[in-house]
Parts: sequence; structure tokens; C-alpha cells
Amino acid sequence: MGRWGWQLEGEGRSPQQGLLKGLSKGLSWVALVGAIAWITVSCANFADSLPRKSTEAAIPRVVASVLSNPKTFNPALSAESPNVFTLTYEGLVKLDPKAEKLVPSLAESWEILDGGLRYIFTLRENLRWSDGEPLTSKDVVFSFNDVYFNPKIPTPAGDVFRIGPEGKFPTVKAIDSRRIEVVLPEVFAPLLNSMGVEVLPEHILKSTVTETNSKGEPLFLTTWGLDTNPKDLVSNGSYKVESYATSQRVIFAKNPYYWEKDENGNSLPKIERFIWQIVESADTALLKFRSGGLDLFGVTPDYYSLLKKEEDRGNFTLYEDGPVSSKSFVFFNLSKREKNGKPVVAPYKSAWFNDVRFRRAIAYAIDRSTLINNIYRGLGEPQNSPLSVQSPYYKSDGLPVYDYDLERAQQLLNEAGFEHRGEILYDSDGNEVRFTLTTNAGNKIREAMVSQIKQDLSKVGIQVDIQALAFGTLVDKLDTTLDWEACLLGLTGGIEPHGGSVMWSTRGRLHMFNQSPPLGEDLEGWVASDWEREISDLYVAGSQTVDEAERKAIYGEAQRIIQEQLPLIHLIAPLSIGAVRDSLIGVDYNALGGALWNLDSLQLEEQLSAE
Repeated sequence: MGRWGWQLEGEGRSPQQGLLKGLSKGLSWVALVGAIAWITVSCANFADSLPRKSTEAAIPRVVASVLSNPKTFNPALSAESPNVFTLTYEGLVKLDPKAEKLVPSLAESWEILDGGLRYIFTLRENLRWSDGEPLTSKDVVFSFNDVYFNPKIPTPAGDVFRIGPEGKFPTVKAIDSRRIEVVLPEVFAPLLNSMGVEVLPEHILKSTVTETNSKGEPLFLTTWGLDTNPKDLVSNGSYKVESYATSQRVIFAKNPYYWEKDENGNSLPKIERFIWQIVESADTALLKFRSGGLDLFGVTPDYYSLLKKEEDRGNFTLYEDGPVSSKSFVFFNLSKREKNGKPVVAPYKSAWFNDVRFRRAIAYAIDRSTLINNIYRGLGEPQNSPLSVQSPYYKSDGLPVYDYDLERAQQLLNEAGFEHRGEILYDSDGNEVRFTLTTNAGNKIREAMVSQIKQDLSKVGIQVDIQALAFGTLVDKLDTTLDWEACLLGLTGGIEPHGGSVMWSTRGRLHMFNQSPPLGEDLEGWVASDWEREISDLYVAGSQTVDEAERKAIYGEAQRIIQEQLPLIHLIAPLSIGAVRDSLIGVDYNALGGALWNLDSLQLEEQLSAE
């Protein structure tokens, strides 16, 4: 989430996404949102933990409840949110979500030279990995040149760093042990915003890049999977993975070599243990919170009224802020490719999906006001742009808007050659208009949304079959098998629009509505429409422009085309709401960062009493 680009929200991003330090790593990162974490914090003590001040003292812990297992322990291969890397890894820079600006992270400073064509980053002194080994410029160079820019290792970060129409990468080299030079082939405005990408340990991973398996693939692609012994995982963030039990929990321990200290010179983080408790039921997490066993809870609309009534006697505070940086949407499979000699989408359905009149009719037929009022309980806003409202490039007016209008929806369907026979809609060839709408299982909000959309579309004669899949299975369909018709999912990202190139570049890893083959594979049968290429070109142009007014105009035009062509039918941006027990001290709630964006400096009340 908010690491360096857009991410697929694996748990369906809802208002609590930021509770996991959501946007602390960078300004531009994309996530596919399938099943947002339910966050809870417990001030209970570890009876079996190592002591903090004496052998008898127990260590206070923070417990976050999430809906599903992590997908990987390899940060370079992760494109989902939530993920463990917001706790375990950092890049050269990170975002201060409160100030909405970049601040130093592993790099203590940087210089921009030669009119923006050359950057010099200087690492902090005495940086170390969690195993005690020095972290130097060699690690930074390895991360970029050997991993992110490696054509044999497809990573979401690689898309973000492609420069210009030819997709060239920067040149990265070490000047000395602390300084790194980045030279650009041409001006690339998002460079600094993208440098929150995780720095990886060369001394651990170098051999996995150079050694290959029987297929000639780098071993890196299967390194640090979920079967890895946590003792073999090395991190540079404030925490390290201490243990992992499938479908039970991930325990993070304070990284003893983390660089950051407080104003008194004490090492951070102040809370020495952080736990992901893997709980498949949000209702169960709510019960634990209400009974006092948990101290922090990400509030979705269906729980808001109940918790608001209990706020005073429950010794917690309900924090509210503006819309979160994620957005939900419906999208259709526009691919005309074949798999194993068969079209991935039935040709007659593909003809519907690729007709913009059909997509616009769907947009007009979805009652977003009812979605907001009934499912979000009024705690959301209509979303009419792929950019977050916090972004300075967000276009607030002049975009096509698809307010609920069944008459207009029916008119568009008629223009496209559809007709009713009774209450059922048919295309001009006599095929009943029926498709499967898929979302990820386990997210009550999403499941309620697809149910209402099914009802809405039935009013124009369209039959929708609902399918709920495990997030990993759904991602495989979107990325590999292409065996899907329509989806309801979400993305989360930062305020720098270039992170969206992962979605809007025709060769982007998250160009999921018309997924191109991976680099190196045959493009035969894959076709990109003119408007897709135009959007892709605009994102390139935006990255090549440093003048802010020009960048806003470029991304404004991209937003206009996206809203006209509707590869994504945007729905709702929920408001950010979190319930935090008053015993967690130092919370500075923010829509971009949530309750835990400054986790490293938070303390539990019992810690203050012990000092």
C-alpha cells in the first residue's frame, strides 16, 4: 500500500487501510485491493517474550488482525495490499502523510543536478541490515540494476521506472559506500517520488539473481516465499519477521539495527512487537474489540453507528478524516487474446464489453447514491477519477459523470443494438445479456456491492451471476489465465499519478482490463485500442514534464479519456475511520496514513507508566 506506486488491494481497501502505515514508503505505488485488513491493537503483554528492561518484564505488543495470509516475503514481487513490507522494509525516501511531502529515509539527503538529469543520494551513516551486516550503496545498486531493472524478473517497480516512449531505465551506480548516482536518459519528473521502492540485501540475494532453475529462470523468483524460515529473512525497516504460522499469525520483532532514534537518542520503534493475527471473520474481530481485548479497529460503515454509541464507555476514540486514497470500481475483460487456441472471452460477450456504449450504460445503471447510503451508510463519496482526491493532479470538474439514469442507460443499449424481449435484454444476434461479476471472498462491503449491482442491472434486463473467489485465485485469473468476464475490485495509491502507469501503460503489470503478455512473450492476438495507447502516451508525457501546470493538464486529459472510455467504472471512495483505544499514545490520525502511519513513535500507556 502506498509503497511506491499503485497496488491491488487484496483485502478490499476500506477506511482502515492506512492503519498499517499505509503510505509511509513513497508517494506513488499501486495496489490491487481485494480484502483490506481489519486492524486491531492489543495492549496485552507477552508472557513468553524477551524482556524489555529486565528479565522479569514483559514486552507490550501491538496486534493487527488481517483477513488473509501474506502473499510473499519477497518485497520485489509484491503487488498486493496489505503486505508485510510496510513494517519490514524502507527505500531511500518515504512519505510523511501528515505533511503530504517526501522526507529522507535510508538516504539522509539528495541533490538534483544537470537540470534534473542526475541525482546524488547520500545514505545515512552506519546503516545495517537486521542481521547486523552493513547496508551500503552496493545494496542500492543491486536492488535497481540486478532486480528492478532485470528483464528476467518482472516486478511492479520496473514499470514505474520506465522512462520515455522506449521505456528506458535510469543508470544507477555507486560513487562510494554511501553515495549513489542516478542518471536519467531524459527528464523524468516522478523519479524522486518513486525512490521509496525497497532496498534489498545484496549479500543475501545476489546469488539468487545469477543462479537459475531448470527453466533458465532466476532463483530469485521463488526466493523468500511463505515457506521460508523467518530466521532467513533480512530486513531494513523498523521490524523484522520473527515467526509465521499459516492462517494463524505473523509476529514482527523490533529490528535492533534500525536507524531511526527519537529526540533523546533512544532507538525506535518504541513498541517492540507487532503481530498480524490472521482472522477470516471481521465480525469476530469486532467482538474482540468491543469486549476490550483489542485496542484498535478499522471501522467500516456497517459498524460505525454501533461503535459511535460505545465510544465514551468503551475508552476508545473514533477518528474520522476525508476519503481514503483507494477507489473501488467495476471493470470488464476487454482482452481479445486466445489461450490454448480459445478466446479468453466468448466473442459475443467480448463484443459487448468492448463497446463503450455498453460500458457507459452499465455506469448509468449503477445506483451509486444507494451504494453510499445503504452499504456505506453515507460514509463515502462518489469517485469519478482514477486519481485520489488528495492528489494535486486530481481533476475535480470537467470530467464525464455517470449519475444514476436508467433512461439514459436504456437509450445507450438501444443505440448499441440491444433489445428487450419481455424483461430480458438480448443482443442483435439473440444472445441473452448475462455475465459473471467476480469479487474477492471475505469482504462484506464488496459482497454487498455486487449484490446491489446485480439488482440495479436487472432493471435494464441484464442478468448478473455473482462469483466470490479467494484473492490469490482471483489475481491468478486477472494476471495469468484471463478466465474472467467482469470484476469488482479496488486500487490504492499515493498522490503522485505516475504510480498509475502500472495500470495505464499498455504494458503495465496491472493493465488488467486488457492484460498484455509478460515481457518476452509473444504479443500475437493482443490488441490495444487507440484510447488505451493515448492514455499510455499521456502518462509517459506526464513523466517527462517538470512544469506543474503542464503536468496537471496532461493528467487531466488522461482522466477525461478514462472517464469517457470507462475501462474502469469508478464507484465509491470511502471515508477514513478508525477506532483506537485511548491506551495507545501518540496517535495522529490521517486519511492518507491512518492510525499507525507513525507507528515507530507510538507508545502504550503501560510503557509510559514504567518510565
